[in-house]
Amino acid sequence: MTKELPKTAKAVVIGGGIIGCSTAYHLGKLGWTDTVLLERKKLTSGTTFHAAGLVGQLRTSANITQLLGYSVDLYKRLEEETGLGTGWKMNGGLRLACNEERWTEVRRQATTAQSFGLEMQLLTPQEAFDLWPLMTTDDLVGAAFLPTDGQANPSDITQALAKGARMSGVSIFEDTEVLDLEIDKGKIRAVITAQGRIECERVVVCAGQWTRAFAARFGVNVPLVSVEHQYIITESFGVPSNLPTLRDPDRLTYYKEEVGGIVMGGYEPNPIPWAKSGIPEGFHYTLLDSNFDHFEQIMEQALGRVPALENVGVKQLLNGPESFTPDGNFILGEAPELTNFFVGAGFNAFGIASAGGAGMALAEWVTKGEPPYDLWPVDIRRFGRPHFDTDWVRTRTLEAYGKHYTMAWPFEEHSSGRPCRKSPLYDRLKAQGACFGEKLGWERPNWFADLFANEEPKDIYSYTRQNWFDAVGREHKAVREAAVIFDQTSFAKFVLKGRDAEAALSWIAANDVARPVGSLIYTQMLNDKGGIECDVTVARIAENEYYIVTGTGFATHDFDWITRNIPAPMHAELVDVTSAYSVLSLMGPNSRAVLEKVTGSDVSNAAFPFGKVRTIGIAGCPVRALRITYVGELGYELHVPIEYATTVYDVLMAAGGELGLVNAGYRAIESCRLEKGYRAWGSDIGPDHTPVEAGLGWAVKMRKNIPFRGREAIERQLAGGVKKRLACFIPEDADAVLLGRETIYRDGKRVGWLSSGGFGYTMGKPIGYGYVRNPDGVTEDFVLSGSYELDVARERIPCKVSLSPLYDSDMARVKA
Repeated sequence: MTKELPKTAKAVVIGGGIIGCSTAYHLGKLGWTDTVLLERKKLTSGTTFHAAGLVGQLRTSANITQLLGYSVDLYKRLEEETGLGTGWKMNGGLRLACNEERWTEVRRQATTAQSFGLEMQLLTPQEAFDLWPLMTTDDLVGAAFLPTDGQANPSDITQALAKGARMSGVSIFEDTEVLDLEIDKGKIRAVITAQGRIECERVVVCAGQWTRAFAARFGVNVPLVSVEHQYIITESFGVPSNLPTLRDPDRLTYYKEEVGGIVMGGYEPNPIPWAKSGIPEGFHYTLLDSNFDHFEQIMEQALGRVPALENVGVKQLLNGPESFTPDGNFILGEAPELTNFFVGAGFNAFGIASAGGAGMALAEWVTKGEPPYDLWPVDIRRFGRPHFDTDWVRTRTLEAYGKHYTMAWPFEEHSSGRPCRKSPLYDRLKAQGACFGEKLGWERPNWFADLFANEEPKDIYSYTRQNWFDAVGREHKAVREAAVIFDQTSFAKFVLKGRDAEAALSWIAANDVARPVGSLIYTQMLNDKGGIECDVTVARIAENEYYIVTGTGFATHDFDWITRNIPAPMHAELVDVTSAYSVLSLMGPNSRAVLEKVTGSDVSNAAFPFGKVRTIGIAGCPVRALRITYVGELGYELHVPIEYATTVYDVLMAAGGELGLVNAGYRAIESCRLEKGYRAWGSDIGPDHTPVEAGLGWAVKMRKNIPFRGREAIERQLAGGVKKRLACFIPEDADAVLLGRETIYRDGKRVGWLSSGGFGYTMGKPIGYGYVRNPDGVTEDFVLSGSYELDVARERIPCKVSLSPLYDSDMARVKA
């Protein structure tokens, strides 16, 4: 008897692949038993059925690694819980290194694994061969082995998750196509299917490569495209069933055992996009025609590693399209464009490894309004304006696909789809030797080559000091001794306006924004746990108007957070004005002297002190000047209407020449901020870290009896203490290269990892920041009383620790 479609549901999951079934499973576990999952055809019939099924765990983010680790734990117990086989085998994962640079990368990955609590063993070529005797090892330098990695049968795991969901009361309907959503005044009211209407408020779209087109119908942007992905399945030739999975990134290939044979695939540098004009109607349980010519490049690489493949029969060259994203990370979360519209898609061929944890996280997001922990690397709000254009998304995604197994260089930039968003100064800066990076489509000068010395403005990547090291040192010196201009036009800029602007922002912001017009306030915005959701500068420019500045990459995220947290029925509207203003940051001890030469306004310290905003005139332009710094020197952010930008820049550069004014880029900013101890959102601070833990308690209005979101959590921490605290680490070895994720040891015990790292040119030493963790509590005395080492690429390096800024700790230079 066919089960009747319910009239109502608490949540509707759209898509019956492994992600949708995992989400439904976890919603059921959380008590949402009236969840409904709808699949237009059959479970797994989209892309899950043809996935290769490798399950690796290590990523560059601790929380994404934790999420993948949850998948492993789930897959271990799922068969016992549901009675359905999953094909899960924890046979470990092996990763090869065939040159010294790759070996450095692998050793750093082993340090990262150690930091995140995973066991990763470094092996000799012979030890690797003993684990995987089918391969040649003549070119191996070494290998890494993660014992808790494994493999699974994607269709079997999906069916087990579906059964587990049903066991919790979730209803699953196959052959039920979703035709539309009923939306009224920005709120989801119902899902319309070919079999009827289901009234609901929450929709979770896990429709794989169909997700972008479906979501776009409702104004939601999901940046993914379909790409062909091929692998072979060989005949059985006696391959042992306990053979680890193998990744051979220098040969762009991966391997796993299957029924006594081998599954082998790879990531070619010239991928083929699929369905550029849309996915064909009725596409399910469907594979593409095998492309032997295109796969030949991968096959040649594989034969060099596994010669036995030359004499083994091939059962199938499987070609199945999968959804990939512009940055190689999957997409989770609530869409900023539509409340209660959640997305889980774009899994870049590691959906099986991610599915358990992704479903868990998405289910918690749906039921509790927030993820279980910070998931910024996969948050849908990391995208922005360029990602609405499918052609741009496809161009960047194909580059990301082609880099899947190439070296993951520090500071590596993408080259495709550029230039996209340009400051008015772009051509001027390029002519002066700017080497640009890109963030959210914006071209941003990272450093400047000395063209007179025949330096080339081009990054040459390395795990040692990179080719721009000395150039950034010159810019850093100019920041500290003279003056520089940073083009920071890419800053995201918002205006909050309305009769309740002060009241609304007072609730959202942790610092006191109820200050006089002309005040500049640095503040965090917190969640209910006290975690830092936004880290912004707020300028009060009128009684009912604030100007808010945040980082380039956080434009969508921060706009969404502020908008959602304006209390009803307060009258305050947030408007994105990013494209209206250029930002020229004039920084350095000579910056006031430069400014005095180009403006008739009084910019003396008495008239224009630190932490204030003023409108001044420069060359006929009304400039909003913010007396603030992120480099630890006297400085001004000059926010200029876009049409005036080149004029103001030219006037500043002409006036500042005799005062040593030069161009500088973002890498000098990073070096200076490390010395000054400024925190970076997304690395040093985020939703998992509170101001108390991050040493930012001074920026929280606890002395005033003003309610704000997160206040109770901060009160609890101030009363009961914290279990982690951000500290600065300075290695004794001045040549050490710190990149972040290096393991922190206190008195020989692992207590955390670096959240960020770099080099401080004034100090002449590497500098890192990271949280010292202790389940029994962390005090200032605890941090400072320890003896510390950092593990850098599996080498222990002694270091000193500090809780105070290494530079200008009394703020004398900043406030001069």
